[in-house]
Amino acid sequence: MGVNDKIFSQGNISKTLLKFAIPAMISLLVVELYNMVDTIYVGRYIGSNAIGALTIAFPVQRFMTAIGMLISVGTSTFVARNLGEKNYTGIKQTIINSILITFITLGLLSILIYIFRKPIIMNLGASETLYPLAKTYISIILIGTLFQGLSIVLGYIMTSLGDTRINLYGNSIGALANIIINYILIDMIGFGIEGAAIATIISQFIAFSFIVYKFIKIRDFINLSLSSSNIVKSFSPELIRDIFTVGFSTFVIEISDAVVSVILNNLLLSKGGDASIVMIGVITKISMFMFVTIIGISSSMQPIVGFNYGAGNKERMFKTLKTSIKWVTIFSLAIWSILMIFTPNIIGIFLEDSTLLSQTVTAFRICISILPTVGLYYIAIYYYQAIDDARTSFLFSIYRQIVVFIPIALILINTFGVIGAWIAFPLSDGISAITSIYFMRKTLKPEPSKELKVKSADFKIKGTSVRVQGRA
Repeated sequence: MGVNDKIFSQGNISKTLLKFAIPAMISLLVVELYNMVDTIYVGRYIGSNAIGALTIAFPVQRFMTAIGMLISVGTSTFVARNLGEKNYTGIKQTIINSILITFITLGLLSILIYIFRKPIIMNLGASETLYPLAKTYISIILIGTLFQGLSIVLGYIMTSLGDTRINLYGNSIGALANIIINYILIDMIGFGIEGAAIATIISQFIAFSFIVYKFIKIRDFINLSLSSSNIVKSFSPELIRDIFTVGFSTFVIEISDAVVSVILNNLLLSKGGDASIVMIGVITKISMFMFVTIIGISSSMQPIVGFNYGAGNKERMFKTLKTSIKWVTIFSLAIWSILMIFTPNIIGIFLEDSTLLSQTVTAFRICISILPTVGLYYIAIYYYQAIDDARTSFLFSIYRQIVVFIPIALILINTFGVIGAWIAFPLSDGISAITSIYFMRKTLKPEPSKELKVKSADFKIKGTSVRVQGRA
């Protein structure tokens, strides 16, 4: 399998974008299914407290995934840009450094979290009832975080080189394995929450093995050597810094979910007890159907824009941006409609308690009431990443969750109780969407025509009364 750069520079943009976006959306959905499948099994076979434990564990999982995404997005951006510039030496150096920092970063973090897991879990909002279950689950899943991180990084690298389906295939294999192993360990053997955690790490390793198998073909094609001597020779602190800088906005997006989860868990525990923790856990899982759609299209836009930015093709960059806005709106509205109509049926998969089910249905509909409007917000983040405007991308990435949502949630929850948490979601979504519209209009505004400037100058010199016609 070779490197396919024509896919970024030629052909219909909608077809190219969807060729990347549809597999990306399915792939992201499959990634979310790892934790979602665990939630379904423990909710139905162990009880709602087990869902609460997984909700407590969510920030830890999200944090480790955020590290993997940070490295992946930074790496894929530089790989795509180097591909546009025909810089194959730069591609190989980027790949080597990304693999190295993935090993070091995720390995060290897994060890540190395991050592300090008790204070971490308690500060994540665990009650005395939920703590033992959360401790068991987190202690086991830390084993698989390195495999998952490497799978994400290698998958993004291959996507940037033109393999649009690698993440879809790898994650689908892992998710299928997770469903089967969960059924065996929880339903048939009765392992409990330990079975859910073990199923997750085994399925992550299976997905990792498939990704590595496919990556070997890319490695051979571009003549990439992963020998210790070549790794030392290729090591570049400057490149690693740049990878972290470009990918930092994505990290903030991912980690913002974890930060919000920690704050909400603690606030909701004090206002609504364990039941509210279970509710926000279910709401978070289901709302990810919307986010995988939005982020799938937005992230798929990035390598196309990044390639054409490197190649100096601004016209195709702007066309890609406009096309991405159109499709993210269409897809997000479609998924939103399904979730709003079939909310009781979907939430019923997780919860059997009728009272808790009814309360969660109402809360969920409030939370996602205007969620499709944030599609433009994510488009803006990934666009500015692709054109190497890390500062603007970073400011956007912290805006919705950190700058807007957290203060609103703190005020509303302390004023209105649990219902304030649900209202905070649409309020922050609306503010973020309005801000994004303002910035996107400035980005898409055409530069003043040079022809008009010349005619204007002629007008002043001649001093004659003429009507200058030009493009609006």
